[in-house]
Amino acid sequence: MAPLADTLEAKRRRTRQDYPFHLEYRTRWSDNDMYAHLNNSIYAFLFDSIINTYLITHCGLDPYNSSNSNKDKNKSQSDTPPHNQIGLVVSSYCDYFASVSFPDVLDLGLRVTRLGSSSVTYEVGVFRRGEEAVKAVGGFTHVFVERDSMRPAKNKGMDEKIRKGLERLLNQPSSLSSSNDKSAKL
Repeated sequence: MAPLADTLEAKRRRTRQDYPFHLEYRTRWSDNDMYAHLNNSIYAFLFDSIINTYLITHCGLDPYNSSNSNKDKNKSQSDTPPHNQIGLVVSSYCDYFASVSFPDVLDLGLRVTRLGSSSVTYEVGVFRRGEEAVKAVGGFTHVFVERDSMRPAKNKGMDEKIRKGLERLLNQPSSLSSSNDKSAKL
């Protein structure tokens, strides 16, 4: 049980600086559940939104087009050929530390905690605007597969443009001052 408690305590100490990419989300009335806080399913929506925003804007992911139908469009925008990979969610989690609800404005932070040959594990921190304490930490693991076969690319792994974009989010222990700073104990 101790390793789980340590992991939860480390997550509870996360700060905005632990996440290299941020996205604002304005909660909606319909996000609340009958207990007047954000419904659990909305957290999955938030994680999916920030991760896919990053993949589309920084990794060249084009979820609407395959490489065959998108060749001419991408040719003028980039020197690299388009890829035909998509990410499939194979696991997900969320640890809740405090409630948020409408009309809160949230700051979502994103980082990568593990980068394999065809898989990546993301972590998302949820913060309320104007508050430093993290409200929830969660994320999921993607396995990148070829769109046509729904299998990882043999001997290739993840597309290089996706990998390079994700490497910029890779968790660097030295940047986690809040979770490594022993003098910060209360």
